Formats: sequence, C-alpha cells, structure tokens
Amino acid sequence: MLTFTIRRLILAIPTLLFISLVIFLLLQLAPGDPMAQVPLTVPPEVKEKMRQALGLGQPVYVQYWKWIVQFFWIEPQVLIDNIFGTSLTEGKLRVISWQTRSPVMDIVYQRLPQTLWVVGVAYLVGILIALPIGIYSAYRQYSVFDNAGTFVTMVGFSVPPFFSGVLVIVIFAVNLGWFPSIYDTTHKVTDWASFKVQLNQMFLPVMVLALQITSQISRFMRASMLDNLNQDYVRTARAKGLSEWTVVMTHVLRNSMIPVVTVIALGIPSIFGGAIITEQVFKVNGIGQLLITSIQANDLPMVQTLTFIFAVLIVLFNLVADVLYGILDPRIRYD
Repeated sequence: MLTFTIRRLILAIPTLLFISLVIFLLLQLAPGDPMAQVPLTVPPEVKEKMRQALGLGQPVYVQYWKWIVQFFWIEPQVLIDNIFGTSLTEGKLRVISWQTRSPVMDIVYQRLPQTLWVVGVAYLVGILIALPIGIYSAYRQYSVFDNAGTFVTMVGFSVPPFFSGVLVIVIFAVNLGWFPSIYDTTHKVTDWASFKVQLNQMFLPVMVLALQITSQISRFMRASMLDNLNQDYVRTARAKGLSEWTVVMTHVLRNSMIPVVTVIALGIPSIFGGAIITEQVFKVNGIGQLLITSIQANDLPMVQTLTFIFAVLIVLFNLVADVLYGILDPRIRYD
C-alpha cells in the first residue's frame, strides 16, 4: 500500500502540470482587458507601467513558468510562514491579483476559513445523516421509511441550491425570523456565546448544502447495501448463527462502503463548486464568492489559482479513495 501511494503521488505530478497548462492556456484565450477597469483619468504611460508590473507584457511561457513556481514553491512557504511565524518568503515576488492588487494566495487564505466553516460542517452533517438513512432504507426496503426517504432525497437532489437557498431564507429568516439571512464573515468565535451565534448563522447555508449531500450519498448507500444483502456470504453468516446486527453492520456494511467511498471522496471537491452558488445566496465571503467576483472582474491570476486548487483537490481525493479501497477490502492489493 505504501508503494502504491508513493507511486500515485509521483504520477500525480505530471497530471497536475498538464491540468495547470490547460487551465492557463484556456484562460489566456479569455476575452477582455484586465486594465479596462482602470479609471480613464489615468495617463496612458501610467497604464503601461501598471501593465508591465502585472506581467502582462511578458511572453505567455514566462507567465506560465512564474505561476507554476509561485504555486508549487513560494506559496507553500507562505503557508509555513503563516503557521509557524517564519520569514521564508520575505522579499520574494508574489503573483498579484489584478482586481485587488494584493497577493493571490493571501486573499485565498483569508477566504478559505469561511468556506471550510460552511462546506466542511455541511459535508460532515450530510455524511452522518446519509449513511444511516441509506442503511436502514435498504434493510427495510419498500417500507414507509424507505418510500419517504426516497421522496425526500429525490426532491433534495433535484432542487438546485439557488432555489432551495432562497426558499429557506423566505421561510426561516423572513417569515419565522429564526436565523439570519446573511452570513456575517466578520464574526469571530471567542467564547461559548459567540460560538452559538456562529452556529446560528451557519444553519441555513449548511442545511442547503447538507440536503444535496445527503440525497446523493444515501441513494448510493441504499443501492450498495441492496446489492450485498442478497449475496451468498450474507446467508452463510446468518446460517452460522451470527446476530442480525453483526451480519448487517460488520459484513454487509464493510463491503457496501467500497463504492460509497468513491462518492464521498470525489464529492469533496465538487461540493466546493456547489458552495459557489450557496455562498452567493447567503453572502458568505468564501472562495466560491471570490471565484465569481474574479471572473466578473477578469482577474486571470485569481481565477487560474482557484481553478487549479479545485483540480488539486480532485487528484488528491482520487488517491484517498484508492487507499481507502485497500483498507475496506483486504482482497484489493495494489503492490
């Protein structure tokens, strides 16, 4: 397993480089001039100096190389500096956002905690709800619980977040007044009272995202459990006198989790994409909203970085899913 993991990590390097090249070239072809938002009162010679300072006058391959070095070498050092208080990147050039004139990754680091608060909690809540629902629905197939769960999950999976987000705002924020409709990104958790305020403002966006996550994972869990409940090894385990809890929760569940792991692992990057809409609806100042505003402002360095971060997450969690396969099923061997 260790050899397989190391080999996959090595193979991920050319994969990510190819993805980064495709992203960079596609965004270079995007129409629009990043200097278009500069006021008309700025003299032409000043605009030209700004263009050179932003790297717009350099060849494409030079811009790409600088961006790659920045992402893989300088920005990890920035993260180390932020965590341990070191000064590894002092005096080094940084990729600058055309929109804010600030280092790109500094802005991402500022926005990322807000997204993790909402997306991370929503994904955890969605998994904790989806797995029991899928297991019990399969075990009690065609029962009232199974039919009700199927209806709710189909609705949750079909309704887009821009509709469900507005719907819960109208019901719970406007009519009932239970929760705020706008997420306060300036709020800081310092004590129990501020933590309760944080949970209160997180409830609506987390509920919208968790509904989609629960709908998808519970359906996969139910289908996988149904495939395994009728297998010969289940009848053999019951014939040996094992309790129903042991048969279902030990033997059936472990084998059923193998395809579900793929959905859970690969769903983590995709839920960040879903959070783009949710963050817009609830005004969460996260990386999803940052991506939308960067696209609107034609901020290519920011769009390239955020898009590539999503690609890195997909490659990373593909590896995580493969490793979990070997842990869940001893028959799977990679070495």
